[in-house]
Amino acid sequence: MTANITRRNILRMAGAGTAAAAVSGLAHAECRNTDIKWDGTYEIIVVGAGGAGMAAAVKAAQTGAKNILVLEKLAFTGGNTLIAQGFINAADPVRQPRQGIKDSPENHMKQSLAAGDFRGDPERVRVLCENAYGAVTWLESLGMKFKDNVIQIFGALYPRSHIPALPKGQGYGTVLTKAAKELGVKVQTGMAVKEIIREGQFEGPVLGVKVMSSKGKVSYLRATRAVVLAAGGFSGNQYLRELHDPRVKGLGTDNLPGSTGEVAMAAVRIGGYLVGMDFIQSTPGAPAGKKMKLLLNFNVNGSIYVDKRGNRIVNEGERRDRIRDAVLGTPERYGYTVCDNENFMSYDEVNRKAIHEGIKINEAWTAPTIRELAVKMGVDPDGLEKTIDRYNNVFVKNGKDDDFGKTPVNLTKRIEKGPFWACYTGMTVHHTMGGLNTNTKAQLLDWQGKVIPRIYAAGEITGGIHGTNRVGGNAVLDCFVFGQIAGENAAKETIL
Repeated sequence: MTANITRRNILRMAGAGTAAAAVSGLAHAECRNTDIKWDGTYEIIVVGAGGAGMAAAVKAAQTGAKNILVLEKLAFTGGNTLIAQGFINAADPVRQPRQGIKDSPENHMKQSLAAGDFRGDPERVRVLCENAYGAVTWLESLGMKFKDNVIQIFGALYPRSHIPALPKGQGYGTVLTKAAKELGVKVQTGMAVKEIIREGQFEGPVLGVKVMSSKGKVSYLRATRAVVLAAGGFSGNQYLRELHDPRVKGLGTDNLPGSTGEVAMAAVRIGGYLVGMDFIQSTPGAPAGKKMKLLLNFNVNGSIYVDKRGNRIVNEGERRDRIRDAVLGTPERYGYTVCDNENFMSYDEVNRKAIHEGIKINEAWTAPTIRELAVKMGVDPDGLEKTIDRYNNVFVKNGKDDDFGKTPVNLTKRIEKGPFWACYTGMTVHHTMGGLNTNTKAQLLDWQGKVIPRIYAAGEITGGIHGTNRVGGNAVLDCFVFGQIAGENAAKETIL
C-alpha cells in the first residue's frame, strides 16, 4: 500500500492529533496495509502477559474463543502484577461483616472517585467497583487463595484490601498460568509488539500486529476476532514520566523495565487517544543513593511515618499523593516507617526477608526499645520516644488523631510490642494513571469517542479510571475486572 500524502489526507488525519502526527501516521502505512502476508493467524491476540493480559486470555477462552495467543515482550510472564504487593480491593459481603466493617460497591465507588479528585470516568469506576467482589470470586474459582480478613493498606482509604495467601503477585501468576495452559492458550515470551495493523485510514477494523522477537525477527500476526492491549503503563520510561510530571525528576521506579509505553503509542498511531498522562503516582521506596525498596507500611493500623527529628509527618491512611508530598516535603526528601513486632510479623515472609537484608546494609533497623531503634536510625531519640508515646497514649487511647486526622478504625493498635522495626521511606515512581481511553466494555476509543473496531485495552495501559490519584489496591482490581471484560467481549466478536 502506497501512502498518498496529500493536503486533504493530512488535514483529515490531523483530527487524531496534529498535522505532524498525521504525517507520522502515513509514514507507518504498513500499519493499515490489507495486503500483508501474515505469518500466523489467531482468533485473539493479547499483548502483555501480566494480570490484565492473562485475565483477558483466560476469560476469552472460558467464553468460547479458540486459538488465543498472548505476546510478552519480556523473557517471563507475570508483568508488574508478579512483583506487586498483590492486595485487591472489594466490598466483601463475607469477610467484612465478620470484622464489623460496613461497606458496599457504592461506598467503594464514591471513595475512589473522590480520591482521584473526580477526574476518573464515573461509569468505568462504577463498573470497577460493582464487579470487584466478582473478580475476587472468579480468581478463587481458578484456585487463588486469600486470607480470611481484610485490611486497609497504604493509600487504600478503607479496610477492604484482600490479602493473597502467597507473597506479592505470585498467586495470581500461578493460577492464571495454570488456567491458560488448561484452556489451550498459547503464550510467547520475548515478543515485542511494534505496530498495530488497522484496515483503512482510521476507519476499518484492527487486523493484527507486527511483532519483533528478542532475536530481531519480524512477524505479522493476524487476529480474526480482536486484539487486546494489556502491556502496562510507562513508569519505566524516564523521559515520558518526567515530561508529564517534572516533579518526579530524580526519582527511580519500582516497575519492570518493560513498562515503557510503546504499545500505547502504537495504538495512538492507529487512532487511539491518550488521557490523564500527567497523573503519575509515587509510593514509598528507596531514597536517592540507597539500594533497597523496603516497606513496613502495608498495614496502616500500627505503623507511622516520621522524619529525622522523630516527628510524625502525615496521616498514614491518607491518599498516596499526600503521603508522597509529606515525605518529599521533609528537608531530607525522605522519612522513615516505624512499627512494632506485631505489625512486622503480619507481613509475608518475602517482605520480612527484605527487611532483614536491609538491616545488613544499614537501610533498615530493629531494636528492643524505641530509643535504641532511634539511635540506629540516626533519628533524634527524644523526638521519636515523644512521638510514639503521644501516638499510643493520646491518639490510640482516645481513638482520635489530633495532629493529622487518622481515622479511628486505623487507631486500634499501639506501637508497643518489641522488638521494634524501621526502614527508610523515600519515594519511587509506581503507577501511571494516564493511558488509552476506553469505555465500559474495554473498547479502545478514538479522539471523538468512537469505538475502534476489534481492539480492546485493560490494565495500566488505559487511562481515565483512577483520576489524579489511584487508590491502593485498585490497580490489581482494575487488571482483573477490565481484563475479564476485554477478554469476554473480544471472544464475542464475529470471526473475520
